[in-house]
Order: sequence, then C-alpha cells, then structure tokens
Amino acid sequence: MQEIRILLETQPLLTLFLTVALGYLVGEINIKGFSLGSGAVLFVGLAIGGFAPKAAPPALLGTLGLLLFLYGVGIQYGAQFFRGMTTPEGLKANAAAFLGVLGAGAVALALVPLAGISLDEALGMFAGSGTSTATLQAIIAALKSDGAAVGYSVAYPFGVAGPILCIYALHAILKPKIEQPANQVIEVAEIVLKNSEFVGQRLAALSAKLPAGVAIAAIRREHHNQLPSENLVLRDDDVLLATGTNPEMLRQAAALFGELQPGRMTSHREDLDYQRVFASSKAVVGLALGDIRFPAGVNASIVHIRRGDADLLPNPELTLEFGDRVGLLLNRADAKTLRKFFGDSIKGTAELSFISIGIGAALGLGLGLIPLTIPGVGRLTLGLAALLLLALYLGKVRRTGPFVWSMPLSANLVLRNFGLTIFLAQVGIASGPKFFATVGTEGIAFLLYGAAILVALVLITAALALWLFRLPFDTTAGVISGATGNPAILAFAGRIAPTDKPDVGYAMIFPSMTVAKILFVQVAAALLGG
Repeated sequence: MQEIRILLETQPLLTLFLTVALGYLVGEINIKGFSLGSGAVLFVGLAIGGFAPKAAPPALLGTLGLLLFLYGVGIQYGAQFFRGMTTPEGLKANAAAFLGVLGAGAVALALVPLAGISLDEALGMFAGSGTSTATLQAIIAALKSDGAAVGYSVAYPFGVAGPILCIYALHAILKPKIEQPANQVIEVAEIVLKNSEFVGQRLAALSAKLPAGVAIAAIRREHHNQLPSENLVLRDDDVLLATGTNPEMLRQAAALFGELQPGRMTSHREDLDYQRVFASSKAVVGLALGDIRFPAGVNASIVHIRRGDADLLPNPELTLEFGDRVGLLLNRADAKTLRKFFGDSIKGTAELSFISIGIGAALGLGLGLIPLTIPGVGRLTLGLAALLLLALYLGKVRRTGPFVWSMPLSANLVLRNFGLTIFLAQVGIASGPKFFATVGTEGIAFLLYGAAILVALVLITAALALWLFRLPFDTTAGVISGATGNPAILAFAGRIAPTDKPDVGYAMIFPSMTVAKILFVQVAAALLGG
C-alpha cells in the first residue's frame, strides 16, 4: 500500500485521470433510478486524497476545468437566459428560484452561530446542496480555505437525490396531466387554387390569409415548378406546395384556397428538387436566415430546418446553428454549389473555433478582475461569474463579424463535461485529508445540515412556482432543476414530465441562479469572512 501511495503522490496527472476513470465507474451505479453521475468523481477524489494526502494536482488545473464548463454553459444557454429574463413566465420562474436560493443561503448562514460551524463549511454546504461547482470555486477563492470543499462534498448527495425525491413526491401528490408532444415534423400539401377571390391577386395577398404555421414553398404553373415570389400574380389552377407542422392547419388552407391534389408537384423534379445539407460553414452559421445570401446565379429556397429531432419552419429571425440540417428547394444544377456554400460536413459539425474560445475566455477573465464597489460590502470582483455572464451574452449574439461564438452541441457537451470532471477531480483530491478528519467527528450533523439547506431551496422554489406564480408542473420541474443545478435532476424531470418545458425552464434558470449563488457567497464572505 505504501508503494501505491508513493506512486499517486509523485504522479499527480496519473492520479487525476485515475480519479476520473474510477469516478465515472462509480457514477454509473444506478439504485432505483438514482445515480451520482459525474458527481461521483468528487467522492472518488476525496477517497484518493485521504489515502494519498500529497497527490493533489495544481489548483490551476481545477480552475481551467471550471472555466471550460462555465463557458460552454453560457454559449449554449445564452439565448434562453436572456429570453427568460424578459418574458412574464421567465421572470416568474427566476423570481421563484432566486427566493429559493436566498432562503437556502439564509439557512446556511444561520448554521454558523446556531450550530457552531465555520463560515467556509456552511457556505460549502450551501454550494453542495445546490450542486454548484462554480459556487464552490468562488468560496475557495474568497476565503482561501478547504473547509468549503468538505461542506460541499457532505451536502452534495442531498443536492442530487433531494430534488429528485421532491419532484417525484409533488408529481405523486398533484397528479398533473402532462401530454407528451409528438416530434415536430414538416408536412406538405399540394393545393390547386380554385378560389376566385385570390385569382389575379399577388401571392402576398394569399400569404396574409394563410393559417398560422403554414407557408408556401413552391408553385407549379404550366407544367413547371418555381419558387414563390411575393409579386407573383396568381392564376386559376396554380398548384401551391404548402408546408407546416400541423396537418389540421394544412387542411384549413386547402379548404380556403381550393382542393388537395397530391402528386401534382412532388412527382416532377426537373425544375426544382429537394435536398438536405448540413450547416457547417462559418459563412452561414450564426446568421439569421434573413441575412443569408445565396451565391450569385443560384435560385433556391430554404423550406425547413431540422434541429435535433424537430423540424422548424424558416423565418427571417431564425439563426442557423452548427449541425442544423437545412432542407432546400433548388435546381439540380446548383446542388454542388449549395453543398459547398453550407459546408455539408458532418465532421464540421463537431469542430469549434479555438480563436473564438480564446478571445471569449480572455475577455471574461479580464472582466472578472475589475473591482466593483457595493455599498456596505466593499470592493468585490466577479471572477469566473463575469466569464459566465459574458459567455451568456456571446451565446445570445451567436457571432460578431468573423467570430462565430457558438459551437456545435456535441463539441460543447464534450468541452464542458470534461472541464467539470477535471475540476471535481482536482478539488476532491486536494480536499480529501480534511474531509475525512471532519466527517469523522461531525459527519451525521453535517448530513442533517445539508438536508435542511436543500429542503429550504426546493420547497421555497416549488411553492412559489406552483402556487404563487401558477406555473405549469413541467415548467416548475425545470425551474427546480435549474435552481438546484445538477443535470441528473433535469434528466429525471424530463422522464416524469416528458415535454420540452423542463429543458426550457432549466435553461432560463441555471445560468442566472449560478450567478446568484456565486454573488451570494462572495457577499457573505466579504461581510462575515473577516
């Protein structure tokens, strides 16, 4: 055993990646739907740190890992975050989660005089109950002690399991009716124009009468298919290719304009053909569809965007993202040109711009160094919270001139999950010795303290969201997931409420509550740390 200890302490990188591997093995253990996931890396790190006290890698590695995690989260959820801060439902959701975070923080701070624990341990339990590694890093940086990691690791299991149990209990008690939506798929209808009211009118007049969610993608006239033009004057017996995600709306369009005659257009592809390409070129990614200009001489139309498992109708404000599959109506002679224009590379959808990441991260770190004066508190720096805020903004704007800030979802997930794993492993190994010393004397009490903080966070958030603001249950499940933060909670919420609202709620809440938690502990450290 002594030889193994010496090996671990003299080879910190080997120890780091051994911790990562063993942590994910432990994290995959599933007990009745509950598993620690990436959080298990912290516990394995604590065990290895307790066994080999001098094995910790440099703290800079942990900071780098957390930077990658926060930057990836900001880039992915920027648009949802700012939308959540402006819509009525988003403001209600953020208010419920913010008051829940404040309630949990108040419970944590009350433990300092009532239970006689140190401030760093209390704030660490606050961070662990909210499963916020960014908050843990802020505490460590502000108080320059490892007691926060001890409190974090003791409270973390409640931070993962507690919200899952609460969401399950709320669902069992309330029995909400949640209908699982079908995958959004584009449907087409070939409508022969028979309504004399529109014959002789411009296409713009007909488009104004279209049911919601229906668009005209092409027109067939005199045995030739052509792309629509707002100034085109309609004739009797023109065939309209209508697209939409709601079959009922397509039937309403057919009843209004004429009659359905399938096969009149789609069986003829000599003028217009359909092709789907991947968006992977920097020339188009990050641009709104209204700003995309096809190469000279090419006449084509975007009829839909396939993003993930859903089809999206095109509109001028829709921003193209890496990996989107773009459905085009085009002349076959232009197919090669348009494939090159959009990139059409699956490999390209997994690439990212390290220039953009470098500039974005450097700007965020620079902003984090600027001191802010808060009356009654003193001068504070936001640190990595500033990086998260900047990344959220960059995720909203998507691109600035030649810089594409967005990144493919697959690359984003790999980048931020790798960063989070490195941070948890480094902090766990470094905190192992004190963790075992503390738990040996205060273990059961610390578990109860962590549970109390977690219950305050979840119950306040849920009560306000459900009964004061009257948000739907599936939205509330996402709000609870975002307020507590762990992706395992969101995964459970998605299973029990199988709509897209838990994901949207999580996206609206997680970034803002991460910043709120970081600011809370920084203010508490400034006021009480001395």
